[in-house]
Amino acid sequence: MPLRLDSKAAGFAADFTALVDARREADEDVSRDVSAILKAVRAHGDTALADYTRRFDHHDLNVSGWAVDPADCRAALDGLSSELRDALELAAARITAYHEKQKPVDSDGIDAAGVRLGARWTAVDAAGLYVPGGRAAYPSSLLMNVIPAKVAGVQRIAMVTPTPKGEINPLVLAAAQIAGIEEIWRVGGAQAVASLAYGTDRIKPVDVITGPGNAWVAEAKRQLYGVVGIDMVAGPSEIVVVADDQNDADWIAADLLSQSEHDPTSQSILFTDDAAFADAVEQAVMRRLPLLSTQAVATTSWAANGAIILVRDLDEAMPLVDRLAPEHLELAVDDPDRYFAQVRHAGSVFLGRMTPEAVGDYVAGPNHVLPTGRRARFSSGLSVLDFMKRTSFLGLTPEAIRAIGPAAVALAEAEGLPAHAASVALRL
Repeated sequence: MPLRLDSKAAGFAADFTALVDARREADEDVSRDVSAILKAVRAHGDTALADYTRRFDHHDLNVSGWAVDPADCRAALDGLSSELRDALELAAARITAYHEKQKPVDSDGIDAAGVRLGARWTAVDAAGLYVPGGRAAYPSSLLMNVIPAKVAGVQRIAMVTPTPKGEINPLVLAAAQIAGIEEIWRVGGAQAVASLAYGTDRIKPVDVITGPGNAWVAEAKRQLYGVVGIDMVAGPSEIVVVADDQNDADWIAADLLSQSEHDPTSQSILFTDDAAFADAVEQAVMRRLPLLSTQAVATTSWAANGAIILVRDLDEAMPLVDRLAPEHLELAVDDPDRYFAQVRHAGSVFLGRMTPEAVGDYVAGPNHVLPTGRRARFSSGLSVLDFMKRTSFLGLTPEAIRAIGPAAVALAEAEGLPAHAASVALRL
């Protein structure tokens, strides 16, 4: 059964704090294993990749092939039903349109002191994309990662994906074709992340690595940050739903289960101000669970990590939501903007009763790669900016250096850096 809390109950503050602080990250101590894998790939390159692929994915890259033939992607797309192809193409078009609006604008101007100041944005040269191939094989995630890089202007995008027993999900190949990915390597796990960061004889290194993965992939990205840029260190998926009794309990139950079915460590939380509605949602969850092909995973997740929190009114819920800083937040109310105005920390917010989080996973447009584990307190979802960097520039005339140079000399001398002071003073 999920956790039930009531804000009017004695001990609520302590119980809610325990919920906020609970860790749902994978409990395997993977750091040492990942470190060894990274060292092996750095030292032995393709040989290490082949060894790890035989061990973990049970096929020989020298037999099945290291790279996916672009013709296989074209064939996978051609083999889709018209309904699935149209859905992928609609998703790609909407994701592209949304991310086009994120492109930053260069600046260049002269201030009151006569100093030219500005900034120029440029894309990274190469990006690496990790696409899961085990429990989760999501063509939607491929689109969400590739399209912002394409919009940013990245010239080379290399995709890696595990192919257990040499097999790969045709939907992933079809999505790669729609996204225009031509470089796809049949390697996965921490070793694949290492190959993108360090490079091997076959795989050239990249500048940024994005994409979801298991605990080993996340740990590899964490350890390699600094060698390359990364999108984020992602943990288990999560959703918070704020709902009143005017909602259909079945709808809200389905919304909660849409995250529970991801993984046994996923989390779904409901805030409501009506006890009878809370009961109705809990009953609806129990009715819906047996109908899911993902029943085993969803049941474990809901029982271990689910929560229903009764509050006096929905305004009381909002600061509690901020403490959770959820990946996904649904405001299933008549006036969602009233409550949205109170939200400071959330990865993505879904406004109103007719906006299920699941639509955002596929075709709405905003990116579904979002901060988890309360990281929305300090980070944002994947965007075009993750594939770009800003270079500032400035230019001084003789008049401009006379205007601001003496202050620079004074500060340099105060910091005990005479060469700094001289480099300015000699020009005055």
